[in-house]
Formats: sequence, C-alpha cells, structure tokens
Amino acid sequence: MNLLQSLLFWLKSLVRPRTLGQRGEAAAARYLRRRGFRIVGRSVRSGLGELDLVAVDGRTVVFVEVKTRRTGDQGHPAEAVDRAKQRRLTVLATAYLQRRGLLNHPARFDVVAVTWPDGRRPQVEHIRNAFEAVD
Repeated sequence: MNLLQSLLFWLKSLVRPRTLGQRGEAAAARYLRRRGFRIVGRSVRSGLGELDLVAVDGRTVVFVEVKTRRTGDQGHPAEAVDRAKQRRLTVLATAYLQRRGLLNHPARFDVVAVTWPDGRRPQVEHIRNAFEAVD
C-alpha cells in the first residue's frame, strides 16, 4: 500500500459512521471513566470471542459487557446477557487473566445497559456484579 492509499484509508476511517454498538461502548467507557474506572481494554478479541471493555476499579479487574438498544421495546438491554453469554464471558475472562498472570487478582462481571433513542442522549445503567463466573 503506497502512502496515498494509506492516507485515503485513514481518512475514510475517520468519516465511517460508527455502529450503534460502537457508540454504546464509547458511551459506557466515558461513563465508567467519570466514575473512577481505568479502561485497560476495548473490544479485546481472541480466538474465543470478544470482551467489550476491560477496566480496573480499585484493585479489581472488571469485565464489562455493554448492551445497547435504541428503545426498551424488546426488553431491557441487560436481559440479552443470558446464561450462555455469561458462560462465554467467563471463559474469555479466565483466558484474559491467565495470559496476563492475573488469576490471583479479584475480578468481577459488570453489565452496562445503554438505551439510545434517535436524536437524544443515551441513558446509561451500570449493573455492578451483574453475575458470578459460570462453570
């Protein structure tokens, strides 16, 4: 890729609209930072899946699942974090902690539910300790 192609690719990425989910994750990260959390990972991917946000709250590693909806018509966004999703997040979190030598550190799972109607500010709800590690 030459310099001109690289520049064009970079410029397109600046104007590419973000998805609702990406906007929700950004809103969740801002919300948590304002409350003293340190965000150490966003969209952390592995062969097993993806962790939306990884944060530190005091000395606790916090794995944050972000669920964003335009309205509550299809139920509360946090309801989408069912038992199967909790199981996948537990596997991802364990692998994350293991890779970084943090298995002895306290960790928890939080959910941030973002409801973002068109043309309005998002409503953010933070559910601390939303679930325990599964299996």
